Amino acid sequence: MRQKSRAVIARDNTGTVTVEDIWVDPPQHGEVMIKMQACGVCHSDLSTAKGIIPLPPPVVLGHEGAGHVVALGEGVKGLAVGDRVITSFVSMCGHCRYCMTGQPQLCDQNARTAFTLPDGTVRTHDMAGLPLNILCGCGVMSEYATLHMDNVIKVDRPDIPMDCCALISCGVMTGVGAVVNTAKLTAGSIAVVFGAGGVGLNAIQGCAIAGAAMVIAVDRSDHKLAMARLFGATHTVNAAAEDNLVKTLKKLTGGGADYAFECVGLGSVVAQAYGALRKGGTAVVVGVAGMQDTTTLKTVSLTLEEKTLKGSYYGSARPREDFPRLMSLYSSGKLKLDELITHRYTLAEAPQAFDDLAQGRNARGMIIF
Repeated sequence: MRQKSRAVIARDNTGTVTVEDIWVDPPQHGEVMIKMQACGVCHSDLSTAKGIIPLPPPVVLGHEGAGHVVALGEGVKGLAVGDRVITSFVSMCGHCRYCMTGQPQLCDQNARTAFTLPDGTVRTHDMAGLPLNILCGCGVMSEYATLHMDNVIKVDRPDIPMDCCALISCGVMTGVGAVVNTAKLTAGSIAVVFGAGGVGLNAIQGCAIAGAAMVIAVDRSDHKLAMARLFGATHTVNAAAEDNLVKTLKKLTGGGADYAFECVGLGSVVAQAYGALRKGGTAVVVGVAGMQDTTTLKTVSLTLEEKTLKGSYYGSARPREDFPRLMSLYSSGKLKLDELITHRYTLAEAPQAFDDLAQGRNARGMIIF
């Protein structure tokens, strides 16, 4: 049955968001309808609203969500009405070359779901009947959302609050995954994390969980650096106070870091992360830069110093394996989730949530339905 829903929409590329009534169509083959309970306000949502991530508006925002299943389409397996679920913003078919070789985050189906469901259509329309695109095949900043079953992971642990479950679906998976999946950080290492926002804080706690001996957080905000300490940073550096940040980090680490994680999304910061490495070190680019942004490096250093520069998309996630693992870490007290949520908003307060995000006021804002 068609469902009326309130949703957060970007109708242009100005960064402005609106809260509107929309229609959400029932699930078709292989799809489920979810009654959303929580949705994180992520920088990718803001980047989409600003046009930095160039998706055709209007777009229903939201990709970091959790809720429960209220309707099933034909052919859905492993899910039932009433199940608690987490959304995954990377659509994974399960049978392509990438899925079969343990790299499902690179599945080609993902490229086909940047703003629609896998079949190229949407289940969302405004009150005039015009289609609304959906961010990353999700569009879960809405009271109801219809997603493909490949974008939904069942939650088997009743002890985890749904707002914490929502965090796992993007910020936590991206940050922690960059450390443990992409970099495969070894215990006793020295790590530097550039950016102490939602993703950066999770990279920091990922380094701590993996056993890094020294974790240096770099940011331009003293407030965020204080948060970084809470999540496992052993040292902090305010980049705004440094004339030569790379030199400072080299001195602090005794010659350079084993690992550096760029969680900002700027080519210039990527160069700093690479420059802060010791010989043989690895820099991991986690932040999503603008389409025209570039990074300049001394090419010869790749050869003479055997440094590695690599990307990490969605923390090299294998959601059906990694999400339950992250939930277990939370239940055992090793993964901080509650502390990430610095403000909870009603759906009507979504414009304020986006403004707070743009002003750097939150580690993670969370919309509660």
